[in-house]
Amino acid sequence: MGLLTLALLIDIFVGDPDWAWRRVSHPVVWIGRLIDWFDQLRDREAVQRFAERLGINGRDSLEMIVGGVLLGVFLLISLVLGKLISSLGWIGWILELAIVVVLLAQKSLYDHVSRVAQAFRTLGLSGARTAVAQIVGRDVSKLDESGVCKAAIESLAENFSDGVVAPALWYAIAGLPGLIFYKAVNTADSMIGHHDERFEFFGKPAAKLDDWLNWPAARLSTILVVISVAAARGSRAAGNVWSATLRDARSHRSPNAGWPETSFAAALNLSLGGPRSYGSDRVEAEFLYWEGRDIARPADIEKSLSLFLRCCICLIGFCGLLWLFFG
Repeated sequence: MGLLTLALLIDIFVGDPDWAWRRVSHPVVWIGRLIDWFDQLRDREAVQRFAERLGINGRDSLEMIVGGVLLGVFLLISLVLGKLISSLGWIGWILELAIVVVLLAQKSLYDHVSRVAQAFRTLGLSGARTAVAQIVGRDVSKLDESGVCKAAIESLAENFSDGVVAPALWYAIAGLPGLIFYKAVNTADSMIGHHDERFEFFGKPAAKLDDWLNWPAARLSTILVVISVAAARGSRAAGNVWSATLRDARSHRSPNAGWPETSFAAALNLSLGGPRSYGSDRVEAEFLYWEGRDIARPADIEKSLSLFLRCCICLIGFCGLLWLFFG
């Protein structure tokens, strides 16, 4: 727990230096390459013939099995790396610390979202659309100022859970193998966990497992928001965040994203969610904290970043207390 606390502190102040990844590939890039290799593997005739010999005749079944094998490979790699690094003594401790810092996303997430607010100040709406397109998957070309602001805040809230809280949680539970495996599954879900013709069955194992792995982190994220709101504005405001999240989180199409998004919405008195477009597809979604303000402004992005920092401080403090009392 001490290493996790130190890693969180380093990450929030230093983060991921861009210059380092111009020289070597980021671990997430390596994970992505392995996913791409498995994606190509399932199309090979030799694999399909081998599956037929095993009695696997349906294309959908084959793709789900390949997707499951991919997760098995991730687990094996995570366990081997964890064992190898733990055997290196103090060098392994430093290497493990570096990996944990790299796989957390406090500063990088803060920087990406703050660029949207900065773009509003310097480049206007068109520049803000370009900046927010770097962190969301939806079509931003027709978003107005409020839409861009809400997209940035929603991304910040969701990624607080799966980019900060979940990696920290799984490291605390299962050490370095748990962190690496979670990050691999989460990356796979982002790349192939889509409901489309290409990935519906191949990506289903990763998508389902990602939902399970993120379940506790999403709820913990809400608790951190509630604590940070209580510290800043008192128990009444914190209670409002908690009750609104319990009411609205389940209306989100994701079993997990609704928790941090609703919590941020209630804490900021904003209505988030609602219909949005992903390319040519329009998704009809429920509003989260519908009684909040409908119009978001660039100042709300700044407020959301302040809330995010307070939540990260709460997380670091919680990990530090566990280290102090339980070692």
